[in-house]
Amino acid sequence: MLFFCLGLSALYGQTKLSDGSQQISPLTREYVYPTRIVWTNGHIVRGENLLVPGNGQANLTNDNIVILKNNDTEQSGILLDFGKERNGALELVTGMWGGGNGAKNVRIRFGESVSEAMSDIGEKGATNDHALRDFNMQLPWLGKNQTGESGFRFVRIDFLDKNAELHLREVRMISTYRDIPYLGSFKSSDERLNNIWEVGAYTVHLNMQDYLWDAIKRDRLVWVGDLHPEVATINTVFGFNDVVPKSLDLAKISTPLPGWMCGISTYSMWWVVLHHDWYMAHGDKKYLTEQKPYLQGLVRQIVGKVKNGKEQMDGTRFLDWPSSEDSLAVHAGIQAMTIMALERAASLAQILEDSETMDLCTSTVAAMRKYKPRHNNSKQAAALLAISGLMDEKKAYDDVLKVGGAKNFSTFYGYYMLEAMAKAGKYKEAMDIISQYWGAMLDLGATSFWEDFNIEWINNASPIDQLVPPGKVDIHGDFGAYCYKGFRHSFAHGWASGPTSWLSEHVLGIKVAEPGGKAYYVRPHLGNLTFAEGTFPTKYGVIRVKHTKDKNGKVKSEIYAPSEVTILR
Repeated sequence: MLFFCLGLSALYGQTKLSDGSQQISPLTREYVYPTRIVWTNGHIVRGENLLVPGNGQANLTNDNIVILKNNDTEQSGILLDFGKERNGALELVTGMWGGGNGAKNVRIRFGESVSEAMSDIGEKGATNDHALRDFNMQLPWLGKNQTGESGFRFVRIDFLDKNAELHLREVRMISTYRDIPYLGSFKSSDERLNNIWEVGAYTVHLNMQDYLWDAIKRDRLVWVGDLHPEVATINTVFGFNDVVPKSLDLAKISTPLPGWMCGISTYSMWWVVLHHDWYMAHGDKKYLTEQKPYLQGLVRQIVGKVKNGKEQMDGTRFLDWPSSEDSLAVHAGIQAMTIMALERAASLAQILEDSETMDLCTSTVAAMRKYKPRHNNSKQAAALLAISGLMDEKKAYDDVLKVGGAKNFSTFYGYYMLEAMAKAGKYKEAMDIISQYWGAMLDLGATSFWEDFNIEWINNASPIDQLVPPGKVDIHGDFGAYCYKGFRHSFAHGWASGPTSWLSEHVLGIKVAEPGGKAYYVRPHLGNLTFAEGTFPTKYGVIRVKHTKDKNGKVKSEIYAPSEVTILR
């Protein structure tokens, strides 16, 4: 009976705790088999059998066996492609080799690119930080073994024992993810934009693990500022998911005041903005009320760092990495962020019937709006200044955002640059940037969006799903800066998903208008598109829209919404 109960617990993802309670995992495990052999070395027999899905079970018939054979001087190895980036572990199923039944030794190397899977630790920034991706392990005779988790698409397996054979029956990934429906959708006359929308959604889905991570290889952590584009994508694609409040609560519990979340003042401000956006979409008054004491204390902490209308935040002063060395831009961005956070805090305080906090926010914002900091030609700073209303949005576009096109965009703050462009009415131009900048990652073989990307990297670059030929640039190993140098660079970073929510909000035109998702605007902007259609999740059901442009350029819209939702045009 005990065996049966343990079996059920494993089947349903439950863990029995010492106090008798249970934790139920929200995650699903799926077996995924490789789709392609990229490279081999040494003596390998019937390697193509690894591409055939199996049943994960060793057996006595020793059928479908792949043999890796080493002599005294040569090691055999194989590099496998699992088709797309995933979060997961690796399972290897073995057969019956001769010469004794002892364990065999292999080296496993995961990679988000082919070149990373072929690298050694320390080479071009290759690392085992956050998740092991380069390690040795033992395999049993006639059995199987599993690795730990990481984010990867490619796996290199090297057989280490001299003068020996390794019999492999299967190599498969155990992909771990939340099995949830994609309620939101986007389809238009531009297939490239459609693909970008889907890849952004998938990138965030990968990072919806036990908590909402920033990345599945490196930075498997809850970075609060990075959550903002991710939560916008979740609201757009999945609707309510408990990974968001769970992650926001973790940040709060982990950061007693007067600390800053993640040590960064703006990240505590993003926590305020996130709660505002979450309440607008889902209207959970009980959950919002639970935040009241912390929100009150945080507001007073933020206001205490404002002197004569100017922010003077301590802690780490940070917007994103590419802008981090420009102190003038960072100051301008923090000034704008402080205003945005306090305005949203005032809105939340009004809902919570906290007039004292609301008045403190509004009076501080009024003083801060009298001061106009310099953007220093930073696209990050100009975007926040335009969004917050500290700078005319058309001037921000003309003077800063349009200069150089996609040059000096970033995968994180590119979202806010797009938002500022929309505020200036530059929808077509924003779609062109999305196609050029995010689309370039797809051209290079990406199946999820990256921690950072510079449009100038594409010159003579080799795709990530190929061995880098002589004379070509390694887009993964040869670039990067700050904390993401070379192969340490994450290729599945949720903060890069901005185009997904942007396309739904500004092209489909769907944006929440009243707290709790009781009303939505539908105001499409097609640019050069001939049609755009899609769905958007609300707490009452899905909004469906289809916008079609006639030969005269007039847009006709078909809109369906749940009866509880008011549509505003």
